[in-house]
Amino acid sequence: MKNIIKYILLLAVAAGFASCEKALEVTPNSEFAPGNVLTSENGIKALLYSAYAQQQTQQNSRFVINNSEMCTDMAFNSGGAENAQLINIINFTWDANLGTFQADIWAPAYRCIRDANGVIENIDNVNTSDANKKLFKAEARALRAYSYATLYSFFGPVPLRTSTSQPGDLARATDDEMKDFIATEMTESVADLPNPGQEEAYGRFNKGVAYAVLAKFYLNTKQWQKAADACQSVISLNYYTTTQYAFKDLFRVENEGMTNKEMILVLQCRNETDFGNWFMAGALPAGFKSTPQLPEYVYQSTMANFATQYRLRTDFVNSMASNDQRRSLICTSYINNSNATVNILAGDNARSFKYWDNNTIGNNSGNDVPILRYADILLSRAEALNELNAIPPTECFTLINQVRARAGLAALTLVNTPDQASFREAIFKERGWEFISEGKRREDLIRQGTFISSALARGVPATQATPEKVLFPIPQSEISANKLCVQNPGYGNN
Repeated sequence: MKNIIKYILLLAVAAGFASCEKALEVTPNSEFAPGNVLTSENGIKALLYSAYAQQQTQQNSRFVINNSEMCTDMAFNSGGAENAQLINIINFTWDANLGTFQADIWAPAYRCIRDANGVIENIDNVNTSDANKKLFKAEARALRAYSYATLYSFFGPVPLRTSTSQPGDLARATDDEMKDFIATEMTESVADLPNPGQEEAYGRFNKGVAYAVLAKFYLNTKQWQKAADACQSVISLNYYTTTQYAFKDLFRVENEGMTNKEMILVLQCRNETDFGNWFMAGALPAGFKSTPQLPEYVYQSTMANFATQYRLRTDFVNSMASNDQRRSLICTSYINNSNATVNILAGDNARSFKYWDNNTIGNNSGNDVPILRYADILLSRAEALNELNAIPPTECFTLINQVRARAGLAALTLVNTPDQASFREAIFKERGWEFISEGKRREDLIRQGTFISSALARGVPATQATPEKVLFPIPQSEISANKLCVQNPGYGNN
């Protein structure tokens, strides 16, 4: 079910008709009249669903993935117009003017926050049940907290816009203010959100989403006990599982929606313009026809194959065991249009085929892009528990081995990883192999403390891979427009 996006558009159009009624000389008696659009249930829903629409940045997903992986030991890029931007990510030469920071991260998050603020400010005057008021407000607060958690991950503290009436010039929050706001908003929203599977439409936030967002936020800010507890809250819902599908089938269009109990939060995609997942168009090698690694994938000439090339680094792919089932979604050789076999494992040229879709139309594949999966929760709790103990407790192995079992790998034990440091290393390796092309590698390396050292080891000059690069710069457009917004250290404040 992917009706939420269509419903957003239908409601937005319906609301738009109200602004046309005067020109048509029709008395605006409907619930969408300008004076009462945000006092009706459908009117406030239109605004709430607009907030969801901003959170669901389907086409931008490939940029968010690449921004979080091209700067790490996982991914690489060459060719095409996108390389002009991604080469800055690869070489740590980005600055505040790089367009992706504004267009693909900052702007969608703040548009979501703007709409969520509108819901929160108007909900008390809406003609609907008290239960709906609580639900809509909880969803809006959770969406707002999620957006701020996303911004915090990329930029650090940002201006906290909690009202539509705040002035344009607004100083950045302190680190403590930012963390307290995100945690409080999400925690207080949980009680009024439905249990997973009971939300009105797939894609609307539920308790599982809220706890999972909290878990990852606490993990990335190294609040280990809170992270472990939030993960346990997800587990205790007894809804999610890693045993439903083989890894190879986990991301297939046919297995999407509420029936997929691994996915907690996704960017919903369809084979349609404006709603498609474009990642495969960049992952396909030149002249691609088929690959023995994934014979089920039937490439058609109507499918786009971009000049830009989304590539995986050879050392990263080679770090995976030969029997790791997750390698089934990595293309290391292919048959080209001349029926010749081309080997692409060497030279940082393997490809992630996680989002293959035989029904792709042009650029648009229908695969949802995972934001939060249950495997992430299991590995996050294992990591947090390990950080709380000098020797990893038994539960750490129970959790990580659920993920490894699906990948066809042997179970880890205290013999393999006898102490905190060795288990930490095992966790970060496992996370890398599990979440290829899901945009998690940057935050993982930052949390591990190896983001900069890993870049230096790849040959990025020390003058470019500098310590402040653990944060992206506040977009220059925001610095220019907001006189009170100070730039991150090391990027100037033009």
